[in-house]
Order: sequence, then C-alpha cells, then structure tokens
Amino acid sequence: MHRTHLMGAATLALTLVFGLTGCSADTADVESKPSDFAQRFQDMLLDAKAGDVIVIPAGTHNFQRSLSLNIDGVTLRGAGMDQSILSFKGQIAGAEGLLVTASDFTIEDLAIEDSVGDALKVNEGNNITIRNVRTEWTNGPDTKNGAYGIYPVQTTNVLMEGNVAIGASDAGIYVGQSKNVIVRNNRAEYNVAGIEIENTIDADVYDNVAINNTGGILVFNMPALSQEGHTTRIFNNNITENNTKNFGHKGTPVASVPAGSGIVINSNDNVEIFGNEIKDNRTANIIISSVYSTNYSEDNTVEGYDAYPESIYIHDNVFSGGGDRPDGLDLKALKVALYGLKGRFPDVLWDGFEDTGKYVDGKMPAKLRICLDNGDATMMNADGPGGYKNPVAKVEGVNCTLPRLAAVSIPGVE
Repeated sequence: MHRTHLMGAATLALTLVFGLTGCSADTADVESKPSDFAQRFQDMLLDAKAGDVIVIPAGTHNFQRSLSLNIDGVTLRGAGMDQSILSFKGQIAGAEGLLVTASDFTIEDLAIEDSVGDALKVNEGNNITIRNVRTEWTNGPDTKNGAYGIYPVQTTNVLMEGNVAIGASDAGIYVGQSKNVIVRNNRAEYNVAGIEIENTIDADVYDNVAINNTGGILVFNMPALSQEGHTTRIFNNNITENNTKNFGHKGTPVASVPAGSGIVINSNDNVEIFGNEIKDNRTANIIISSVYSTNYSEDNTVEGYDAYPESIYIHDNVFSGGGDRPDGLDLKALKVALYGLKGRFPDVLWDGFEDTGKYVDGKMPAKLRICLDNGDATMMNADGPGGYKNPVAKVEGVNCTLPRLAAVSIPGVE
C-alpha cells in the first residue's frame, strides 16, 4: 500500500477533499412567529400512533423550534411541495427542522425551508419513503445555510423520489451508512454537493437532475464510520454545469470540493456509471480518487479500511464540454501544461492511487480495474503517488468491461 503525507496548498487543487462534515447556520430573522397550526402540529407529532396520517394543510407554517417524531408507522402528507411549507426562518432552538427516529415512515408533498441546521434528518429507521419534498434555503447559496437538505443516515430500504433540494451548505440530497437505497427523479441545485451517497451499500441513483451545484453526484467511502460503502449504480441522470463556487464552511472537508465537479467517486468500490448526460462541468465531468488524495495518510485511517477506488465501470454516457476552466490555480496550470490554453481535461480524472499489494504480474487484476468503455472518452492519471509531479495525459489500457451490477430492489417499490 502507498504511504503518503499530508499535502500543502500547492497541490490542494489536486487533493480532492471530501466528507460529511456540516455546520449549523446562525439564527435567522426571529420575527416569524409560530402559526396556529404549528403548535397543533407539534402536539400531533408527540401524540402520533402507528398508522396515523398527519395532514399538513396548504399555507406557510412558521416554527421557532425543531420538530421530532419517534413513532413507527406514521405518514406526514402535505398539499404539495409549493403549497404546504414548514418555515424555520425564525428558528431559535434545535439542530434540525424535522428529526425522525422511526421506521415505516413516509413524508410527502411538502416543503421545509430555512432551518438552522439540517432540514430533514431521518436516523436509524427501516422502510423510509421521502417523496415530493422540497428543502430550500431561500436566500440562495450561503455558508450560513444548514448543512443537509434531505438526510437519511443508518437506514435500510430507502426510497427518495421526486424531491427538490436547494441551497445546502454540504449536501442537498444525502444518504449515509445505509443499505438498499433508491434515489430517483430528484432535482438538486445550488448545493455544495447535489446528491451524495456515503458509506452506503447497494444504491441506485437514476433519472435525477444535478445542476448548478459545486459537485453534482458524489459517491464516497470514508474511514471511521459504522460501515464501509460499496455497490452503487449512477445512471440516466442529467449532470450539468455544476460550477457554483464552493460555499462550504472553511476548514471542513466539503469546503475543498472543486467547483466544476460532475461525478466524484472517492475510495468506493463497485460503482457503475452509465447512460448519463454529463456536460459542462468545468473541472472535470468525472473524478475518481482515493482518500489519500485528501488530508488522510495511511497512518490516520482505521485498520482494515479500503482507501482505493476499485471495480469502477464507466460506459455509454454522453459527455460534452467541461474540463476547460478547472477550479484552482494549480489545476489551471496543469491543464495548460498538458492540453494548452484552449484545451480541456479529459472527461475522467483519476488521482492514480492503486493498492499495489493486490497487483498480479505488475498490474491490478481485471475485476478490480477502472474500466472506461465510452466511445472516445479518455482518462488522465494525475500521479498522486508521485506527488502529482508526472501526470499522464492519457491512460492506456483502460478500455475494458466489468460485470454489470444488479438493480436495487425495495419490497413494495416498483
């Protein structure tokens, strides 16, 4: 295995630092008083029983404190994501808008706006459906916005469909440390990370639109979490112009995601990327990296953690534009050095880290390779193991195929 050291600012443009860290915003305007419905709604959540359907009527309902639900089998249903609005613009207490710690939970057809922290967090539940929910910070991209829009973590059998997430200072639509997940037909825009799959096993991400984020769709496997992630399909998505300036909190990993990142795979295995339209992401349309291209070295990762992206299969996507105006002076200089003033990076950037301990006859086994079978698309090796001193403009021998991954199936979901 490679042994690396923490890298300085000179190579930061090539050190793609990612993570799940987020922060709460400063308290917003506190003049928004609780609505009459707000108090009744809090009581309904406290008194809920399994099988209850709690209806949120049309209108803007103002809350000053976080809401919570911990009863299994409850449905929250509004009149539409632009009709039933839970507004936390005047929030003075609590870390989230709505925190759910329950299973067999459905939330649909409503909006959560301007929470101090995460808008909707679902923790440790099974059979979760989040449908036609909008989370938004209405002031636009801002470091003071809450970290996550829609945020299920440590969950199983999760369906997220038809949602809209805008303005999160970490990730708009996020799922972490979970199993058996479908993320489809959502729209994420003006977040730092549009859609993020982290340390999750078996996820299908398809028919989504990720536009105007800092990074469009991110698939990570980070150390020191409750489970490692693998096996994700990203397909039939529109991932366009994710060039918004990073507005994550300084000093956190997410703050170093390069603006102009389409899809980012970081230390994750068994990822299939196909059938997507990926265009005009100014740093690169696809980035593949190891956690060792971040602020981690072998010394500060946990024992047994697999830091290397392996079994990555990229095929049958439509690429256009992108790579022409990378974020950061170092990346701009590298682009000019390798491709000229008017050139552009290839559609796939790879940091070059491999687990040499797995080599057979001097190279990675076929089943662990990065395979690019996508017309005339090419891949650059940034030479992370060599300190980014000798990048290879075009990696040879990556035109290969891998077995297709199976579809994710959730009981009762077509």
